Formats: sequence, structure tokens, C-alpha cells
Amino acid sequence: MATPLLSLSDISLTFGGDRLLNGADLEITAGAKIALLGRNGSGKSTLLKVAAGIIESDGGERFAHPRTRVTYLAQEPEFDNAKTAQDYLSQHLYHESDTHRIEMIAQDLGFAPELDLSSASGGEARRVAIAGALLCDADILLLDEPTNHLDLPTIEWLENYLRASRSAIVTISHDRRFLENLASACIWIDRGQTRLLRQGFSKFEAWRDKLLEDEKLADHKLDRKIAAEEDWLRYGVTARRKRNVRRLRDLHSLRDQARHKVKPTGDIKFSTATSEVSGKRAIVVEGASKSYDGRKIVSDFSIEINRGDRIGVVGPNGAGKSTLVNILTGALTPDDGDVHHGSNIQLISLDQKRAALNPEMRLADAITDGRGDFVTIGDNKRHVSSYLQDFLFKPEQWRTPVSSLSGGERGRLALAVALSKPSNLLALDEPTNDLDLETLDLLEEVLSAYDGTLLLISHDRSFLDRLVTSVLAQDLSDPSRWVQYPGGFDDMVEQRAQSSSASAKADTTTRARKTKPSREPETKAVAKKLSYKEQYALETLPSTIAELEAEAATLEATLSAPQAWDKDPDAYNAAADRLSTVKSKLEEAEEQWLGLEMKREALQSQ
Repeated sequence: MATPLLSLSDISLTFGGDRLLNGADLEITAGAKIALLGRNGSGKSTLLKVAAGIIESDGGERFAHPRTRVTYLAQEPEFDNAKTAQDYLSQHLYHESDTHRIEMIAQDLGFAPELDLSSASGGEARRVAIAGALLCDADILLLDEPTNHLDLPTIEWLENYLRASRSAIVTISHDRRFLENLASACIWIDRGQTRLLRQGFSKFEAWRDKLLEDEKLADHKLDRKIAAEEDWLRYGVTARRKRNVRRLRDLHSLRDQARHKVKPTGDIKFSTATSEVSGKRAIVVEGASKSYDGRKIVSDFSIEINRGDRIGVVGPNGAGKSTLVNILTGALTPDDGDVHHGSNIQLISLDQKRAALNPEMRLADAITDGRGDFVTIGDNKRHVSSYLQDFLFKPEQWRTPVSSLSGGERGRLALAVALSKPSNLLALDEPTNDLDLETLDLLEEVLSAYDGTLLLISHDRSFLDRLVTSVLAQDLSDPSRWVQYPGGFDDMVEQRAQSSSASAKADTTTRARKTKPSREPETKAVAKKLSYKEQYALETLPSTIAELEAEAATLEATLSAPQAWDKDPDAYNAAADRLSTVKSKLEEAEEQWLGLEMKREALQSQ
């Protein structure tokens, strides 16, 4: 077993009367790549700060091997008195003579060394802070959400850099793909304690769920044992008093164990307010163009987005993703071209900076727009305190101002506000920022079941792959032109690679023809198999179609029953409306299945 460079043993820490860490351990060996995982508020950042020596624990021991260099990257960059990126990075060079490295890493991360830090954007500040951490040549890098505010190209660069680094790395992140590609071990903080998995992140979620299931079973057995002992106490034989006293003492011990057991944090219960069904064509754009200060952001863009489509938008920071989505939603008028929305469109937007949240407003007023303390979700009228508890807010927090919330809490509140409003078109700009993995899972489930149309800007590759049906990205040869790729993020990458390969092959063929004629026909690059989402849809659509057919048959039987209208006109009208909706969904599902089946057969015949 390698000697650890740094270790934390039995760390305990209390904040505001609550025990945040209770017997937490962390061991970092040379070259280790560790993912530090847990719910928002579980103590991940705190444990990282204890490891960095920034916070002193109430109990336990911190050991660092002599001459071990430890660098900590905070969630919110702090530059002290440095005015420019050059000034800040010069302070972090391990060898003062290596000033050339500043220019190199600034170029790699996409910022200018002379950048004025007082006016830097969130993304620019994050890049400078990351550059400073990497220039330290530390033995241990402690990284708190390093991918926040970074675009996809920068995330991929950082991912490759860290994988090749000889430094030991402990990172907190909500980016599944980043963790899958980097971490070789996982430490899970749960109710103040740490649990170690000596495998990569791809194994973590199944392992965590198994632990929680085993614990749930153990709790059930404990409850049954207490019930059995209580039954014995009431009705059992009392001849051997001494033995009875011992069993009574054991019963008190079991009760005490159950009473003091810390339960897992509750699950968020996302739900969406219902809305009228929009027209089949949700958005139609014809030849839209937009420029800023002479720079073309969108050029001659056309698209037809149908009801139920889920469109992901990806690209570097500053590429124009928000501009494109604002054109699609009608928030921004293009310089040229036309944008048409279908009938009954009800739009809800979630901006990246959560600017719609007034810091001085109560949480309750953010949910209800200041109109009382009740909110209607579907057919249910609920007090905002109850609704906010579904998003893991404490009952008393509904009266507190938005300014008192942490980054993760603001993210949850923004989602609570967006999902409380009736909509059939959701436009979400970086909704995954500051959310923990468990919350992301639930958000993903809700968006997967959302009946409306979804526009999603995200740098989370895994989130995109699991949700969207197509991706909008810049054309490789002209950044002002946006191209729609069927499938998720990985499908887009594969199609781009095939397109580049086909272009390169075409160029080679053209050059060869000038010197030697070729009789071989050119072949067009095509997908070799269905994407994961297409394959999943092909497998699940038959059961969906069967369910819709069964519901349609039941509704038709209800409507054709003798004197159905006379008995209950309202119920008759409701059934008729539902039948119309079901038949529309059935038609769409059948068309989707037929298209996918034809594509599958075509691919198999290649």
C-alpha cells in the first residue's frame, strides 16, 4: 500500500449547531484521481477545504507528507489584489523563470494574459483561476466544480490535461462525463461520513443505490425486531425476571438506535404544471440572420421544430447559443428572415444567470409572482411551503429572501419557479449548473416525461445524450451557420467526424483524379447503426402504442355507451377531448416507430 501524501482521519465539524462532518476520512496517494461526491450541502466543499488546510476541523487528524505541495481551486475565484491575469498567474508559477508557460496556458484556456480581472466574465475568471492552479505544479490538486462556467471545448481540454497530469487529483463535479473520463476512485459523503469505492464513476451510482437499499432493508428489520420485542414485553413469559430485565434493556437500546439514526436526505419531487397542447408545428424559422457589431452570429438559419421535439444547443462561450435560442423563442427579432410560432404556445424560460430571481424577494413571492402564498400545480392548490419542500427547502425557508440562498439552492429555486408555471415550450439555459447528481437524475426524469417542446443549452455531455433528440451546433467551416444533427451529443460528434472524413476523402479523390482517373464510385458517409436514443425509442414505442390503443378503445366504449351524454355531459366532453389527444399521440408514435423501423432495415441492408 502506497504511503499517502495527505490523509484525513475521523474528521468532525459542526456548523450552526448541526454536525456537518462526523468521522469523515480521506486518503490521497501519489497520482490518485478521486471523485468526491454527495448531495448539495453534504459537506464536500468543506472536506476539501479541511484537506487544503483552509478550515480546521473540530476533531480528527490531518496529516500531510513533508514537502507535499497542495493547491486548492475554489468554486468562486478570488484574485486578491491582482489586476490582470498576468499578475495573478505570475504569483502561481512554481519556477519564476517559467514565465513562457503563462502565455501557453492562457492560449490553451482561451483568454488573454492582459485580461482585466475586475471586468472579467464568470467564464473568464474561472479559466484564469484554473490556469493558476495548474501552473503551481502541485503534488495534489483539490478542485471544487472546475467545469462550472466552462464551454465544451475547454472542458474537454481540461479533462485531457488532468488525465495526463502526474498530480493527485480530488475533484467535486456534477459533470458525469468529466467524472467518468477522469476518476479511478470515488468517495461518497453521506450524512457526515465518507464511503470509499475503489472503482471509477461509471460504477458509483449502482454502488450507492445498493448501499441505500441495503440500509433500507436493515432499517425494516430493526423496526420488525423492535415490534417483536415490544410484543414479547406485553405478552411474554415473566418467570425469569433477570432475563426479562436484560431483554427490556436491549429493547431500550434498539429504540435508542432507531431514534438517533440519521435518515438519508429526501428526494426532490419535480412536477410540471399542465398546459394546453400546442400546435403540431411549434416553431418554424425561415432564413433567420443576426449580427452584433458587424459580427455574424446566425446566418440564413432555417428549421422546423415540431411539438415534443427536444433540441440541444452546444458551442463555445460567445458562439451565440443564447442568441439563437432567443430567436427561436421570439425574445429576439432576427435582422433578416421570419420566425413563426404554432398555436397555443406557452413559453417558460430559465436563463443561465437566474436573473429572473429578485434577491430581495421572498421565496414564496418568487413562486407566486407576489400573488399570495399558494400555488396551483395541475389540479392541486398547495401552500408554497409544501411545494418548496418538494425541492428540499426547509418549511421555514419560504419566508426568507432569495439573497440568503447558496448557488445550489438558487438553482433549485429557479427550477421550482419554472416548473410551477403552465407551459408547452421550455427554454432552459444551463439548467444543470450547481445541481448535485441526484437532483440531475430527477430533473432528467421530469424533462423526459415532459409533453411539450424543449430547447436546452448545456455543456453537460451526458445530460444532452440522455435527453435530446437532435443537437444544434456551429458548422465547422462557418461558425455563423448552425447545423442540426439527429441524436444526442455523441451522435453529433460521430456525424461530424464522418463528415470531416468524407470531406477529406473527397479532397483526396479530387486530387487523385487530376493525375489518374478512378472508376470506383464515391461512397457517402452514413451512420452505421441507430443511435442509443433511436434504439431505445424503437424498443419502447410498441408498448407505448399498445397503451394508447387500449386507452382509445376504453374512451370510445365510454362515449358509445347508451345515454352517456345524458348521464354526465361534462364527463362526456372530457372523454371526447381526451380521445382526441390520445389519437393524436397515437398517430405521432406510429409515425415515429415506422420511420425508425425503416431506418433500421435500411442500415441492416448496407
